[in-house]
Amino acid sequence: MLFPRDALEGLRAGSVTLAFRRWRRARVVPGTRLRTPVGVVEVLDVKVVSPSAITNGDARRAGSASRAVLLDALDARGEGEVHRIELRWAGPDPRIELRERAELSNEELADVTRRLERLDAASRRGPWTRTVLELIRDRPAVRAPDLASGLGRETQSFKRDVRKLKELGLTESLDVGYRLAPRGRAVLERL
Repeated sequence: MLFPRDALEGLRAGSVTLAFRRWRRARVVPGTRLRTPVGVVEVLDVKVVSPSAITNGDARRAGSASRAVLLDALDARGEGEVHRIELRWAGPDPRIELRERAELSNEELADVTRRLERLDAASRRGPWTRTVLELIRDRPAVRAPDLASGLGRETQSFKRDVRKLKELGLTESLDVGYRLAPRGRAVLERL
């Protein structure tokens, strides 16, 4: 689920606790945790509602100026049932703390190394993790299409691989491109 920036700030502050989406079928379930630019958002409840059941209070809880504005936005999104999603901010993104931890014990380094080896072994292209880490180290803030083409790869596939490294706390996304996180620099130095 994507949220406008002002809704994200409202989620973090607690003033936005609902979202409404027009979907053919629910795309989230209670318990889903979504990573957003402001941290983790948890889905508490999802149910189909009639647009006539949406109140002005619901619209405000969804970060909308009014019920009419919310309904217009839902109508502009095409077909499907209206889903009422109850949300709460569940805390900061744990990857942020992870990527700042550059002091790795031998056990932590062994764990990260095993994970990188599994990613390499699962790839049809062969080992790629070290190459991508070194590329991001050497070319920070370079557009993903430029990095991918330098490796002879398609952009979307390259981005998926970088997200796998991000899950391990090794890289971070910038407005343009990526850079190694302190943890990523430490791992690459010790490999």
